[in-house]
Amino acid sequence: MDTIPAYERDPYAATLETRVLRTGAEQGRPFAILEDTILYPEGGGQPADRGTLGGVTVLDVQKREGEIRHFLASPLAEGPALMELDWTRRFDHMQQHTGQHLLTAVAQDRFGWGTTAFHLGAAVCDIEVTAASMSLRDLEVLEEAVAAEIRACRGISARRVSPETYKLEAVRSRGLPEGHTGDIRLVQIAGVDLNTCGGTHLRHTGEIEVLKLLGTEPIRGGTRLFYVAGRRARLRLDAHEKRNAALRALLGAPDEDLAPALQTKLDQLQAAERRVRRLEDDLAEVQATALATRPEALVEAHLEGRDMAFLQKLAKQAVSAAPTKAVFLTSETGGQGLFLLSAGEACALDVPALGKAVAALLGAKGGGSGKTFQGKAPGLAARAEALARLREG
Repeated sequence: MDTIPAYERDPYAATLETRVLRTGAEQGRPFAILEDTILYPEGGGQPADRGTLGGVTVLDVQKREGEIRHFLASPLAEGPALMELDWTRRFDHMQQHTGQHLLTAVAQDRFGWGTTAFHLGAAVCDIEVTAASMSLRDLEVLEEAVAAEIRACRGISARRVSPETYKLEAVRSRGLPEGHTGDIRLVQIAGVDLNTCGGTHLRHTGEIEVLKLLGTEPIRGGTRLFYVAGRRARLRLDAHEKRNAALRALLGAPDEDLAPALQTKLDQLQAAERRVRRLEDDLAEVQATALATRPEALVEAHLEGRDMAFLQKLAKQAVSAAPTKAVFLTSETGGQGLFLLSAGEACALDVPALGKAVAALLGAKGGGSGKTFQGKAPGLAARAEALARLREG
């Protein structure tokens, strides 16, 4: 491979005629070492590129012991091979990464906030800065300042310098990687920033398109600042617009009234849920009285659609009113069978043993101790057999 790989010489190259020099496997994953590559290997906070090599999908690209390994979906033979880059993914990374350089520079120059970390996520990016906190006004000022530099279409260039020249440059950097030797790559945003970086970047700030700050959270004494840039920002806005359109249709309210309209619906739902709970309490009390007054020692009932909480409430009230009785309750809800066996304090029924027997008959999972055993079953087809087993004692 050339001293400078193709992804660095021309980050806009989407195809490359290259050659597979050597193949191997790492932990069962086949990889290829190439003569040259347009696929960026993971590093510096930027994820690895994706693409194809000789028609085979490249799953990952990593630096290992001075070489670049292209991990493949299947083994590939040595020899010439056409490499194709997933350009949409790459350009997204270029927008996010270049946006980070600009955001870091403006945050430092405008507020004195140093950047200590960068993360290019699949959906959202973030930088960690030394600010203990940020106000909403700070974020507004920062975002506007970044937008001004995007509109200025400031040129972006990369060059390599010797360690001696590097010491003479006015570089904004968190420092070189541990053990680094040889030339140092500098990325410059004209009139704004000069930084060490090995990643892929845009030609000018105008290609960032837009950078939107999303929010913050405290971290390690500083602040994590979330953002999206470029096409991600447009896709995010599109998703918000579609979501708002759906909410407008559901709530019958314009955008500015969606939150109040939703709050009204939630208040109404909570009030309805409270009424339902009161009605369920009343129903449980009536049904518990009916169960407690039945003559048999083991009373049973099937209550379609009731949850376990209702079965527990009903059983508790029934055996409290009739301590010498046992209660067997079942329900089917959401395609699942529920059962509960409970005995009063004066009832001699061996609930744990019989509960396990019922669970076995129903093919259920359950448990309990003392006076109550409950469980969930795929269905209640064997309910009659379970009831017969309980009546045997």
